[in-house]
Amino acid sequence: MKKLIYLIIFFSFFDLFTQLPVMSTYAESLGASAFITGLAVGMYSLSNTFGNIISGFLTDRKGPFVILILGLLTTGLSLSLYNLVEDPIVLLIVRFIHGLVAGFIVPAAFTFLANATEQEKRGKGSAISGAFVGTAAIIGPAFSGILASRTSVPFVFNITASFMLLLGLLAFFLLKSNQVKKEKSTPTINIPIHVLFNSGTSKAFSSAFFLMFSQGVIAYLLPLKVQSLGFDSRLSGTLMSTFGIIAVLVFILPTNRIFDKVAPIKTLSLGIGLMGVSQLLISQADSSTLLYIAMACYGIGFGFLFPSVNSLLIDSTTAEIRGKAYGYFYAFFSLGVVLGSSLLGWLSLGIVSGFIFTGIVLLVFATFIICTQKRPSHVK
Repeated sequence: MKKLIYLIIFFSFFDLFTQLPVMSTYAESLGASAFITGLAVGMYSLSNTFGNIISGFLTDRKGPFVILILGLLTTGLSLSLYNLVEDPIVLLIVRFIHGLVAGFIVPAAFTFLANATEQEKRGKGSAISGAFVGTAAIIGPAFSGILASRTSVPFVFNITASFMLLLGLLAFFLLKSNQVKKEKSTPTINIPIHVLFNSGTSKAFSSAFFLMFSQGVIAYLLPLKVQSLGFDSRLSGTLMSTFGIIAVLVFILPTNRIFDKVAPIKTLSLGIGLMGVSQLLISQADSSTLLYIAMACYGIGFGFLFPSVNSLLIDSTTAEIRGKAYGYFYAFFSLGVVLGSSLLGWLSLGIVSGFIFTGIVLLVFATFIICTQKRPSHVK
């Protein structure tokens, strides 16, 4: 059962990462202006935010099984809509639908996984799920970039659509008997906002935001940094792959046992701190060697942060509110991507100052997290 959930998580993020290298050029090929092109790229994350929140509420009300199946099947159908796109306006509509329904999958999948994982193994389980996310980040962009150049963008999305529909059918038959039996026995109640947004979940939400804020900055500024140093654009791809490979190694090697032995708030602070240091290193790098070292540091930080955030969220919630918590959690993920890639442009920061700004923000946040942990008692 867990293997199927991990596979669903992989393809959910694979769907996201395959869009990154092709969407802007695809929009331009349809005659979109620079503004519409940027809107088309960001529209997915915007509607995905709403999808995540809706999924969280429906998951707690209907159970993760129903929402997971709904998300997989509707995402598969929405991906097939790209075949009908002939102008930028239709592309915006399809992007909105795609992001909205795709937002149903991840909160339901992680809720399903969290409810089925033993408490003492939640750290290692989060690391394994993180490995599938990292693998999708490595394979997705390369897959779509190469295949789209030889065929077309809609063809790439058709392949992803086929996997989504197949997974929806498999999940319907294989996960039906593994549902947590709570839907009929647990009445729907209004959860006080302070219960959902407690100290632990608030730190998990903000960590998710800064994780993807940092990721958005990397996606936006790293290619520009590479170009400014006179290197070929292919170096950007290998640097991103380096970060992904290092992160996956942290997830799957025996190092993943640390997430069940050390308090997640400590490994979380370490991870976000290393990512901040990495941003500062990139700002000062003047050779490809230094860039590789910086991205390896970033990968280690990401590898520590992602499982820690998931463990903290599990520790800070009960099964009754976990769906809503994961809904907000991945909504903050989406918001982080949008702001990370756009805020630096609004502030008119250059390449070096943009990395320095982000590095300082991450280090300040890491310091804040570890210092404020001393006041409240640990949530079990």
